[in-house]
Amino acid sequence: MPFTLSKILGLLVLPSSIAVLLILSGLWMMRRGEAGRLARRLATAGVLVLLVGGFAPVGNLLVLPLEQRFAGVPVPAADDRVDGIILLGGFEDGWVSSGRGGLGLNEAGERITEGLRLALRHPQAKVVFTGGVGGLLSRDQEATQPVAKFLMDAGVARDRIVLESRSRNTYENALFTRDLVKPQAGERWYLVTSAYHMPRAMGLFRRAGFDVVAYPVDYRTRGPEDLTRFFERIPQGLLRLDLGTNEWIGLVAYRALGRIDELFPGP
Repeated sequence: MPFTLSKILGLLVLPSSIAVLLILSGLWMMRRGEAGRLARRLATAGVLVLLVGGFAPVGNLLVLPLEQRFAGVPVPAADDRVDGIILLGGFEDGWVSSGRGGLGLNEAGERITEGLRLALRHPQAKVVFTGGVGGLLSRDQEATQPVAKFLMDAGVARDRIVLESRSRNTYENALFTRDLVKPQAGERWYLVTSAYHMPRAMGLFRRAGFDVVAYPVDYRTRGPEDLTRFFERIPQGLLRLDLGTNEWIGLVAYRALGRIDELFPGP
């Protein structure tokens, strides 16, 4: 599937987008005086999606099984073999970094902070950052150099750092990283990404022939108790709902395209 088309479809199927489209469609029909009952139902359905998705823990219901999938993977001990550490992009804000200096981070910043902790514990391991510009409408800039500078300032030697800046999605992360580092049989590479994103990422790396070990970080849920924990603000709940929906749709789409070997990759 072309990159632009996948981004557009991915935007349209998000619950928040569907809610807005339902409300706008209903209001437009009412303004034209057409199908009054249908118009009211469409607008009402859109408002319900916003309210239920915004306050109720529906998003947690989608995200929790994704995060639990690799939750039991043990953290490597200091004397365990670690040949390489792969940091999946998505935590960096290249646009802000280019204008403000330093390294701008978003909500997924734990990918680099925990990845750095792992890198300092295993000073012999290569540290790979893979991530280009994946936005469709944003005027973003890739952040390989700010990421590299952050790692070096934190104590990671420059000759350990490998940068990959062409990938626009996780599928390309897997392919381009494999081709860049050329992993050898018997090597042990750790993949650092958000826990909710780990099943899809692991499936893509496995399909690419790159045998990696999951290192999930950036958990958004505490555990099963979050299934009954309501959100205090509508944007919080909608963001979580869109996040979970996007990830499950990604799993289904990649399975249909043959880019992963199973619908829900696990340990």
